[in-house]
Amino acid sequence: MFRFYRGKRRNFQRAKCHIGDWSLSLPELNAETFRLHGRTAVITGAASGIGRAIGHRFAANGASVCLLDINRTHAETVAAEITRAGGTASAYECDVSDRVSIGSTFHTILQQGQVHILVNNAGVSHIGTVESTTEHDFDRVFRVNVKGYFTCINAVIGTMKSAGGGVILNMASVAGSAGLAERFAYSTSKGAVIAMTYSVARDYIGHNIRCNCISPARVHTTFVDDYLKRNYPGRELEMFEKLAKTQPIGRMGEPDEVASLALFLCSDAASFITGVDYPLDGGFMNLHG
Repeated sequence: MFRFYRGKRRNFQRAKCHIGDWSLSLPELNAETFRLHGRTAVITGAASGIGRAIGHRFAANGASVCLLDINRTHAETVAAEITRAGGTASAYECDVSDRVSIGSTFHTILQQGQVHILVNNAGVSHIGTVESTTEHDFDRVFRVNVKGYFTCINAVIGTMKSAGGGVILNMASVAGSAGLAERFAYSTSKGAVIAMTYSVARDYIGHNIRCNCISPARVHTTFVDDYLKRNYPGRELEMFEKLAKTQPIGRMGEPDEVASLALFLCSDAASFITGVDYPLDGGFMNLHG
């Protein structure tokens, strides 16, 4: 039980938390609140961008991270970075659009112990309207962004139930809630991720399994840089500034900022939170001009 002692002037910064024969100051308590010691976290799409940042943040806070990516070499590079920093990480090649690949990867991981946290982050984008989107492109987006999430959840949900609980975090997007131009397939897939999050949270709340999602606006990753080079050669800086100013805060988000929210939602600090979609958007959804 936590017992906070306050002086007559209610100086919260001087409060102490006493557990047994040791105590923590509030800054120390806040740091401990977000620790993930003894927990194994599986992160898909972990070789770059947001997934890489989440892997680093979770490992820095005590988790043993399993980094899944379609590019094994890049995943191994991130695992080596984490190991050099003093964390525990392992890399796995996994194509989340392939049910067999997911099954094999999770079978290997679960043989080594319990999965406490699953972060569904791997995803693909697509530009097009309902007319310009081919059936092939639509199916490709859904195989990764929706069916991939479903199959990964399906692979761990039974063991989470047996173990008495777990945490699932899905990476959605503001595109799943707002009407963005020429993002038909992508927006539809991310809307499905949000609905999936609510459904899983409702069905497994009685099993102590929490499920939430994060909906970022534009986040500056190599994906954005490659997109600009491919679609706007010679105009990359101009278009970067234009996309950055789409967020009322005046810039794109950073992967580390998404990782900070992911850490909170997967830690015990968020033990009362489930079935919530968190826009991380620099004011995009609510602060219009």
